[in-house]
Parts: sequence; structure tokens; C-alpha cells
Amino acid sequence: MGAIDDLLGNNARFIESFDGNSASVVPAKKVVVLTCMDSRLDPVSVLGLTPGDAHVLRNAGGIASDDAIRSIMLSQRRLGTTSIMVVHHTNCGMLDLDEQREKDAIEADTGIRPSFALEGFADLEADVIQTVARLEASPFIPHKGDIRGFVYEVDTGRVREVTG
Repeated sequence: MGAIDDLLGNNARFIESFDGNSASVVPAKKVVVLTCMDSRLDPVSVLGLTPGDAHVLRNAGGIASDDAIRSIMLSQRRLGTTSIMVVHHTNCGMLDLDEQREKDAIEADTGIRPSFALEGFADLEADVIQTVARLEASPFIPHKGDIRGFVYEVDTGRVREVTG
């Protein structure tokens, strides 16, 4: 039995106490959280979210990739969100990632060089500021009045704001 089977077992237990989902498709807090996929960062617990509160988008590094911008755009245009919270974290695997060396290794393994940017970074706070700036500059993000950046400290659980 593997990890996916374990998760399906968890779902079977969840169903036993599930009494329906009355949350609206429109997030109650009208916020999108863009964060890293790191398993040490649970944005639901860290931010005290409940089902129906927010849209949570996760990718490696919590970057404002084209796909993240697409999802945020749809969240704002079709589902009424107006705020964006960017949350990076300490000890991120994307810190000090050497893009060329990583792409060389992938190409050596697969015979194909990735055409997309991996977007590693050397300075955590600077990357939070860059991510916020990328969202603010995007012509596809209609609501730009409340975009803020933060760092989650994996050793303390604290979320601190980064301003630039």
C-alpha cells in the first residue's frame, strides 16, 4: 500500500463525518494566497483559514509564474477576490538554486532541456518584493490595491511582512 492509498483511506474516514459543503464558490475573505509548495508550510493552519475563506495557490518558490497569474486573474475577474497575499518561507529549496546547473542535470537525465524558468533565488526578501512587483505590473491582475508580501519562518511559525 502506497502513499496515495493512504490518502484515499484518509478520504474514506473524512466522508464518514462530512455533512456537505455550504461554503460559497466566492472566497469569503476575498483573498488569494500565493505560496510555496513546501510541505512544512500549511497555509490553512498558519493563516487560520477554513473552507471557503480563500483561494490558495502553491508552486515551487511561491513565484508569480504565468500560470499563477492566470489563476489569480480568474480568481479576481470571475470569483470576486480583491487581495493577494504572497508568502515565501525560510529554508526554501529554491534558495540558491543554480538554474543553469539544474537545467544541465535535467537535460543530461532526460535529453530535453526545460524551456521554462525554474526561478531560483539568492535573497528571500528580495524575491518576495520581486513577486509582489510582478503581480502589480501584470496587466491581467485587475485588483492591485492590496498585494502584500510575507515570509513564513519555518522554525518559529511566525509570518512577517516584507516591505520594499
